[in-house]
Amino acid sequence: MIKDKDLISIQEVRDLIRKAKDAQQEFSKFGAEMIDEIVKEVSNAASKAAENLAKMAVEETGFGKWRDKLLKNKLASDKLYEYIKDMKTIGIIREDKEKKIVEIGTPVGVIAALIPSTNPTSTVIYKTLIALKSGNAIIFSPHPNARKCIIKTVEILNKVATEMGAPEGLISCLSTPTIQGTNELMKHDDVALILATGGSAMVKAAYSSGTPALGVGPGNVPAYIERSADIRLAIKRILASKTFDNGTICASEQSIVTDRCISDEVKKELVRQGGYFLKGEQLEKVIKIMEKPGGGMNPRIVGKSAQDLANMANIQIPQGVKVLVCEEKGIGKEYPFSKEKLTVLLGFYTVADWKEACETCFELLKNDGLGHTLVIHSNNEKIIREFALRKPVSRLLVNTPSSQGATGLTTNLAPSLTLGCGAVGGSATSDNVTPMNLINIRRMAYGVDDLEIDKNEGNVIPDIDLEAITKLVIEQLKNII
Repeated sequence: MIKDKDLISIQEVRDLIRKAKDAQQEFSKFGAEMIDEIVKEVSNAASKAAENLAKMAVEETGFGKWRDKLLKNKLASDKLYEYIKDMKTIGIIREDKEKKIVEIGTPVGVIAALIPSTNPTSTVIYKTLIALKSGNAIIFSPHPNARKCIIKTVEILNKVATEMGAPEGLISCLSTPTIQGTNELMKHDDVALILATGGSAMVKAAYSSGTPALGVGPGNVPAYIERSADIRLAIKRILASKTFDNGTICASEQSIVTDRCISDEVKKELVRQGGYFLKGEQLEKVIKIMEKPGGGMNPRIVGKSAQDLANMANIQIPQGVKVLVCEEKGIGKEYPFSKEKLTVLLGFYTVADWKEACETCFELLKNDGLGHTLVIHSNNEKIIREFALRKPVSRLLVNTPSSQGATGLTTNLAPSLTLGCGAVGGSATSDNVTPMNLINIRRMAYGVDDLEIDKNEGNVIPDIDLEAITKLVIEQLKNII
């Protein structure tokens, strides 16, 4: 009997992959109509369980707020379903009769899905629906700190799918998560694709596994309030986003950048709506709890409220404070408020104008946020377009909360909890990942140009006048000599 946890995990992974491979091969024969029925019922089941799963996630991880996790679960079930239900993913998905090209969608096979502790249940729901819609099997590797709520979510979704006729093993989850087990899952020859959502180390491991991967890195999102903006509304949106599930979404704002001519007004409005500027000893105490001794974000601060952070730092803050703010002096490793902070902490920068804001935002993005998201609050369309053309991000959000906008809650972007960062951010895609990222496309192309083959009686080479060619060569040689 195997007693070592790592060996148990590895063996479990191999068993799950074997079952998933068989299940996917059977599932791929179902046809688009039957698959759509299963996706619909799985979405309904997820929606019904959304509140209980949200509460379970908060209780187990200690991150965020259950009401916001409920909204994320609804995004991953209801809104995502409405977005993908009419998508053509399997069989003939597009036909161009004029150009005589037919595109046929085929599943990739078995997908390995790595799930973070920050958005555990919603990410499982989301990845299950896009995997099923594209005809694939999916195996989840849960974050150990969110194991129970992830497994429960998988059980609910799998039960409904199998009751609808889906084969056993199509949706499964590793019950004994270990690094060794996850590595076995990612590197196994029968795994076609990895969907990696989480920290930088995990995403890098997915890309270095040798298996094709769609991974998303950190987001160090700047929010620029330009002088033409509605300041009250801009602050309201930023705080709505930053306090959404206490900042656990990677697309949440990490810093505010604003013009000097409106800086005092922005600060005043920020304080009025619940911001609190840290200074002196208070700031020093908060900085001490922000990072681990060896560097990197302290996991204890993730998804905590402003009062929780104040208690951890042993400082007093006024009642009703929503976000703790620091007027940061620079950008880089030695400036903690210039980095990603998956909690209600914000950096604050003042610049001369939009051109300096452009540079400041770029430096913030280079500090572990390239390719992800940037927000601009402005009514100057020319400046908005300049930002869109210049900034290395996959999503430029305009006059909307970043967390909700990037994930498709307040915009018409694809509802998604895997936000690609593009090549500049070390990701294989810049998309909000959907079922279309999880299929192969076979292209059937009819001939449209015979290259005059028909004039030469098929492939027969026309007669060649060898005597004329020989005379021509001799003449050329005489000229050279």
